[in-house]
Amino acid sequence: MAVSLERRADTAPPQDKVPAEAWRMAWVIVLGAFMTMLDTTVLAVGAETLTRELGAGIASVQWVFTAYLVALAVALPLCGWLSRRFGAGRVWLVSLAAFTVASVLCALAGNVGWLIGLRVLQGLAAGLLLPAGQTVLGQAVGPARLGRVMGTLGIVMSVGPTFGPVLGGVLLRGLSWQWLFLINIPVGVIALVLGLRLVPRGTKGAATRPDWLGFVLVSAGIPALLYGLTTWGEGGEEFGAGVLVPLVAGVVLLALFVRRSWGRENPVMDLTLFRGRVYTAAVALSFFAAPALFGALFLLPLYFQVLGGNGVVETGLLLMGLGLGSAIALPISGKLTDRYGAGLVAAWGSVATLATTVPFAIGGFPPDGVVVQILLLARGIAVAFLLMPATTAGYAAVTKDQLPDAAAQINIVSRVGGAAGTALFAVVLANLLPAGADAAFRATFWWLTAAAAVAALLGARLWWVTRRA
Repeated sequence: MAVSLERRADTAPPQDKVPAEAWRMAWVIVLGAFMTMLDTTVLAVGAETLTRELGAGIASVQWVFTAYLVALAVALPLCGWLSRRFGAGRVWLVSLAAFTVASVLCALAGNVGWLIGLRVLQGLAAGLLLPAGQTVLGQAVGPARLGRVMGTLGIVMSVGPTFGPVLGGVLLRGLSWQWLFLINIPVGVIALVLGLRLVPRGTKGAATRPDWLGFVLVSAGIPALLYGLTTWGEGGEEFGAGVLVPLVAGVVLLALFVRRSWGRENPVMDLTLFRGRVYTAAVALSFFAAPALFGALFLLPLYFQVLGGNGVVETGLLLMGLGLGSAIALPISGKLTDRYGAGLVAAWGSVATLATTVPFAIGGFPPDGVVVQILLLARGIAVAFLLMPATTAGYAAVTKDQLPDAAAQINIVSRVGGAAGTALFAVVLANLLPAGADAAFRATFWWLTAAAAVAALLGARLWWVTRRA
């Protein structure tokens, strides 16, 4: 199996044109991904408003966010099996409809308890929506054209975190908190109507019984691990019981899952994909590239707010260069990936990401100056040449039937890597801030630079592996 997995990802395929119907389908998938990303980033600025309007404590409102993330982590592992059993297109359509309905119900919630429960439904739907959509795209267009189509999907992933907080701030200034959820409705309805026409349903598999014990192990292990990392990053406890217990539990449960699932017939996720060197190299790069994106998205807003004294809306505007750079570069990155291979593009992107991170660690320029805006634009371009090719390399390294498992695994790895990096950067920053904000941010950016350096090494390895496959 290893040889066949690697051979597909290596050679740059011919430049056959992406059919118009495939592009139409891709843009519908993008709408669904955009809705979930918009929901997450818009809501990120609403914690204070929800606390005031719902008459709840900040600890209760925090669960509006935590419940969503935990539910999302629970759903991710099941996406592969559901897509194999019912078809990825059907899973995508059902999860899109569920997310849209849940958004309506969230807006109607009368208290924080109902809102938390409905956010669980939203999270479960979101955990299926993105990997199922990526599976639909990969199965429809094939590895020869996957880079260009994934580049289109990646625009949403880069633009959403940048423009979402700005939109959230505008909504809260002029409208009620319910609009943080109602904003999803038109996007969801349009995507659903178009999806029913354009998204292929996929092939139904045999009516096999899922490995429920394996599902319980992985669906408990991933949320436990993410919860421990998040608690550590929030500074609630410095490796006390509230951090250690979920971290250890998560690691143990995931280890048991790997032992049970490896080579098992009809597993929740097919872990034998890791026998392929190209796939393994792509997943490893995705894990360490995630802090380069999510860690920066955590640090940069604080950088502008603490050092520059900017508000939420102003910070969002200052971050637009990051999203703009990625939006411009992603289509180009996709074309280069299809022409020259994902390994080469990812290697150069990882080096460029490292190069655009170092200046923040060195410092010496005002946070809201022109230099920072140029760096953010350049960093957005660099990240576009890193994350999308790494993901594409993983998807192109497997067969069409294995895509559901690959999509679930890469999404899980990226989220765990992003959470781990963000937690580490948050702890470093919190411990150093009392000694001075400028020095604290520069030191934390050095940690981000270290993560980018590891990603650069892994990018070089992916290039080397794909050349030899």
